[in-house]
Amino acid sequence: MTALPADVSIVVPTFNEADNIHELLARIGAAIPSGTRAEVVFADDSTDHTCEVVEEAARRSAVPVVLHHRPVPEGGLGGAVVEGIARASAPWIVVIDADLQHPPELVPHLLARGTATGAELVVASRYTDGGDRGGLDGGYRRLVSRSSTLLAKSLFPRALGGLTDPMSGFFAIRRTAVDRASAQDEGLQPLGYKILLELAVRCRPRGIAEVPYAFGERHAGESKSTAREGMRFLRHLITLRTADPRARAVVFGLIGLSGFVPNLALLWLLTSRAPGLHYAPAEIIANQAGLLWNFALIDSFVYRNQRRHHQRGIRLLTFAAVGNADLVARIPLAALLIGAAGMTALPATALAMAIVFTARFLVVDRWLYRRPHAALPPFPRVTPDPVPDPVPDPLG
Repeated sequence: MTALPADVSIVVPTFNEADNIHELLARIGAAIPSGTRAEVVFADDSTDHTCEVVEEAARRSAVPVVLHHRPVPEGGLGGAVVEGIARASAPWIVVIDADLQHPPELVPHLLARGTATGAELVVASRYTDGGDRGGLDGGYRRLVSRSSTLLAKSLFPRALGGLTDPMSGFFAIRRTAVDRASAQDEGLQPLGYKILLELAVRCRPRGIAEVPYAFGERHAGESKSTAREGMRFLRHLITLRTADPRARAVVFGLIGLSGFVPNLALLWLLTSRAPGLHYAPAEIIANQAGLLWNFALIDSFVYRNQRRHHQRGIRLLTFAAVGNADLVARIPLAALLIGAAGMTALPATALAMAIVFTARFLVVDRWLYRRPHAALPPFPRVTPDPVPDPVPDPLG
């Protein structure tokens, strides 16, 4: 007999959470109301015996379990969640941590809230009325959490406008919203453990609701919040913010302006410390310092996910060639505009700079760092990795 499809898939990303698995599955099984078909999908990056514990606990679980151990932990915990979603079968997907700081008993409330409001995204929030962030360890983690929230909301005021807790790792989302993001050219590109930020910005869910909850203390294991994850979070923000070509052009221009600082500094050194050096070669040499500065920032932050098409040396040489061509082309183009179009010097120079900047941006953006198609495979579903069907406990 073919099993009926699940109503909700509970996706649990795990990294060395062996000591939490049994209690997590027991509490999920107790929380799911009678008549609701659920499954738990573990997306595992562990280096300990978590997989073995999941397989053991699955035999006694009240809900079916799917285990997917990722051979390469691409994208961090967020990447694990996306791969877990690809192996889920239900129209509702709940994402929850394995450390029991997220109470499994809240899962039915998230689903009920989504059904009642018609929202595609329902977030368990520590910051809405009735919520509590007491499980955050100490003032430092609370400061980091609040600062991250304010930074994200300031960068994405529309996409995150309905959320008080965009850093939450506990939420329910309809598959229709995830499929919408997966159909985009770039797809989902998670980085680090703030997967809700990725989904809220790229999926643009139609309707957002929140349910308050008390963020509990970790049951076992160690926190995954580290300085490295903090840097991943900042890179992720930049990647999301520059997903729109207009935003990339603005950031590209701002970085270009910042390149005047090393350019002028080196020009000053060359002309003041080497008075015999002619201004023209000094300007050419100094321009290379600005280009190196610009390349380092653009390559590391704006186009971090688009570096696969060319080796670093080729990217640098191409970027430098385009930048130097910019320098050479500006003056003849301005002269042409003055002579052929009858423009005066100031507007001709400004228009020449705009034309050359646009051409440089398009070469860099559309060829040197051309955007990939979906970074992770789009949904339809991936065939789940087999885990033995739950076996009833003969002792009850």
